[in-house]
Amino acid sequence: MAEDPTEPLKPGDPAPKLEVLTSKGETVPLQSFYGKGPVVIYFYPKDDTPGCTTEACAIRDDFAAFRDLNATVLGVSYDTVESHRKFIEKYNLPFLLLSDKEKKISKAFGVKGLLMAPRVTFIIDKDQKIAWVNLKVNPQTHSQEVRTALAKLAD
Repeated sequence: MAEDPTEPLKPGDPAPKLEVLTSKGETVPLQSFYGKGPVVIYFYPKDDTPGCTTEACAIRDDFAAFRDLNATVLGVSYDTVESHRKFIEKYNLPFLLLSDKEKKISKAFGVKGLLMAPRVTFIIDKDQKIAWVNLKVNPQTHSQEVRTALAKLAD
């Protein structure tokens, strides 16, 4: 694998390929989600905190629209699989969360924070390239912004 970027990946960059740990406790290649449609990878600081809950629940509430756009949504934080399971169960989240305790995913995308993952979102297109990046995510408007970006990419 190429050297980890020190800056966030940009549109046109190849999407990272690495093993990830899902909220189901399974280790899978991140690229197994690629190629079927756009993949939304959103990094967030911490499970079950006010901003992160607002962000996740907005995606949950808009999930039919994400599905209509053939998008896969993956949330990423430094929380454990068990923390992710509880967060998913408590808020009935219909998408997978990835545990990045070792910060490998964050490093691969060039967005590693110190204690928590930064709030950043990437969309990966069907060609396995970064298609869209939001480095200044607002939890209240995030879901709408991502759906708007997905709709533009679908045109």
